[in-house]
Amino acid sequence: MLKRPMLLATMALAATFAAPAARAEWPDRPIHFIVGFGPGGANDLIGRIAADGAGKELKQTIVVENRPGAGAVIGTAYVAHAQPDGYTFLVGAASTITNSLLLKDLPYKDSDLAPVGMIAVAPSTIIVNPSVPASNMKEFIAWAKAQNGKATWSTAGNGSTPEFVAEMISEATGVKFNIIPYKSGGASVHGVMNNEVSATSEASIVVVPQIKAGTLKGIATTYSKRISSYPQIPTTAEQGFPTVQIGHWAGLYAPAGTPQPIIDKMNAALQAALKNPETAEKLTRTGIEPAGGSVADFVAFTKAERQRLSDLASHIAKTKEK
Repeated sequence: MLKRPMLLATMALAATFAAPAARAEWPDRPIHFIVGFGPGGANDLIGRIAADGAGKELKQTIVVENRPGAGAVIGTAYVAHAQPDGYTFLVGAASTITNSLLLKDLPYKDSDLAPVGMIAVAPSTIIVNPSVPASNMKEFIAWAKAQNGKATWSTAGNGSTPEFVAEMISEATGVKFNIIPYKSGGASVHGVMNNEVSATSEASIVVVPQIKAGTLKGIATTYSKRISSYPQIPTTAEQGFPTVQIGHWAGLYAPAGTPQPIIDKMNAALQAALKNPETAEKLTRTGIEPAGGSVADFVAFTKAERQRLSDLASHIAKTKEK
C-alpha cells in the first residue's frame, strides 16, 4: 500500500499528464481556412462567410488566408501537405477536382485531400465591358466571332470556372477566345471593368454590384435558374445555349489523415452555420445558394462534377499543349 506522501505525488503526476489531454479537445486554438485565390473572388468571399459562421458554431476563431497562384495549385498544395490535425482546411473550388485533369506533375495527389463538406454554389454570370456592343448571348457571340480569335476572356487561373465557361461557349458556338489568366476572380473582373480584357464569367457575389452600377454588362447567367437577387439577367439555356451551364461552388477539404471525428465536427459546424439566418442571408442576398449536406453528399457531388467536366478538361489540356 502506498504511503500518503507517495500517493499524493502519484496523483499530482497523473494530473499533470491528464491536463494537456483535457485541454487538447478540438478546437483549442484558431483554425485556418486557406483560399487558393486572391481576395475579392467568389471562393474568397464565400470562404469568409463560412469561416465566420462556422467559427461561431465552434466558438473558435477561423482565420482566412489567401495563397493564390497557379490556378489554386499553391494553396491546395499547402493544405495537402499540412499537418492533419484539424487546424488547416482548404476552401476548394472547381479547380480542386479538375487540376489533376489539366496539369501534369502536380505537387500533390487528389488523395492527399479529405472532403469535409459543401458550402455554397454561386451562379456564374457572363459579363462584358460596357464598350462591347452586346447585351445578350446572340449579340455577344456575333461580336466575338467578328474578332477572329482576338476576343479576350479573363479567368481566375488554370482550371477555374471561367476557363470552363469559355470552353463551353467555344464548343457550343465555335468562338475562340484569347484566354488571359489572373490570380483571382476579383482581379479578373477588374480586368474587364478596366477594359484590359473584353469579357469573362464570375460569380454573382462578385459581379452583381458592378452590373447594377453600370460598370459591367451582364449577358447571361450560366446557372440553372436566374439569380434571385438580380433576375433581370436570363440564363444561357433561356437564350438557346443549354450546354453552357456551370456554377461557382465552394467546399471544404482537410489534409488526408485528419481524424474523422474532427471532419464530422467541422461538417456539423458548417451545416449549423448555413442554417443560421444571419449566415444564410449574407449568401442569399447576392444570389448564392447555401448548399451544405453530409460528407457523403459532398463526395457524390464532386465525383459527378469531375465526370461531367472531364471531357472539357481534356480538350483544354490538349489546347495548352499546342
